[in-house]
Amino acid sequence: MVDTSRIAAPLRQAADAGDVPGVVAAAADADGVMFEAAFGTRDLATGVPMTTDTVVWIASMTKAVTAACAMQLVEQGRLSLDRDIAEVLPDLGRVQVLDGFDAQGAPRLRAPRRSITLRHLLTHTSGHAYEMWNAGIGRYVQATGTPAITTCRNAALALPLTADPGEKWEYGIGVDFAGKAVEAVSGQTLAQYMQDHIFTPLGMTDTGFKIGEAQRRRLAKIHARTADGLVSTDTEIPQEPEFHMGGGGLYSTAGDYLKFAQMILHDGRLDGARILRPETVAAMSANAMGALVCNPMKTAVPAASNDVDFVDGMQWGLSFLINPEPLPTGRSAGSLSWAGMANSYYWIDPKRQVAGVYATQVLPFYDAKAVRAFEGFETAVYATLGG
Repeated sequence: MVDTSRIAAPLRQAADAGDVPGVVAAAADADGVMFEAAFGTRDLATGVPMTTDTVVWIASMTKAVTAACAMQLVEQGRLSLDRDIAEVLPDLGRVQVLDGFDAQGAPRLRAPRRSITLRHLLTHTSGHAYEMWNAGIGRYVQATGTPAITTCRNAALALPLTADPGEKWEYGIGVDFAGKAVEAVSGQTLAQYMQDHIFTPLGMTDTGFKIGEAQRRRLAKIHARTADGLVSTDTEIPQEPEFHMGGGGLYSTAGDYLKFAQMILHDGRLDGARILRPETVAAMSANAMGALVCNPMKTAVPAASNDVDFVDGMQWGLSFLINPEPLPTGRSAGSLSWAGMANSYYWIDPKRQVAGVYATQVLPFYDAKAVRAFEGFETAVYATLGG
């Protein structure tokens, strides 16, 4: 029998110590859900308790869901991983590369040396970058008045590339364009496509871009870590967006997202619902960017993110971070993972047949105290598995 108290301990300690306002986590092994618990509060201003059905902004954990949608369409031959994506998204045939700034501070642009593909978009090798980790894009945004991606305005996507497609890994808005590609070939909004082809089949009843009335009653507030401690904010993704942000717009629960992780763990199938073919999951779970490796994400906006340094040799699948060596937590080499801006995290370990989801709601990203609690949770999960 799983020692759930051991798994719960680092989560309870983090909440009791005030390291995080509240935290919810869940884990599953080959037999099903093995742990689910919540500690602390949803909102420090009200003290409402965190519960296992608390709704959180999962931010960039959205990316894997968008990638699954795109890969369904690849299976059907309606999208291609390696054809010019401009065949589907003409705007990407006109995108240019940022080549510095002139003496007056105006951006210098040039044509890219090759076309962008869906593979580039899903592996973050398209040349797109987020302003939080790329000072050049931040300067471009300031110079041109381009809105932030979290406004969910179409104009937020009108950014140049920072490198030629296929030249380097840089974390950015590529998966938002993958979401646009899903819409273009399916004829549905990304929200409706996900509902029909991912959420309903998997029973993910609390996941979506729009916060329903029932979900809002269970919504955790996003907190900012300030010099005076954690402060509750009203930060929220626009509920009537111009586009559904496939790179980071979803709200969910730990239990809901664990169903998605379990589906990947079980080669594309869960509880009788076939979402992806086994060979598709295998392709998504393997390095998909050749000899490139993931570069450290050095913050350009400290209020939004701390520096994120990767283990040497980290690579990217379609669309997961893949660790090349075992990690101190117990995670096997070749496992899949990623995270969300407000310090939510997940991992999927096919070798050990275990997956976990953890969420708090704290900014900036990669908060040391939130990460420490996540790593404690993951380590405890592996300790209960033995072997």
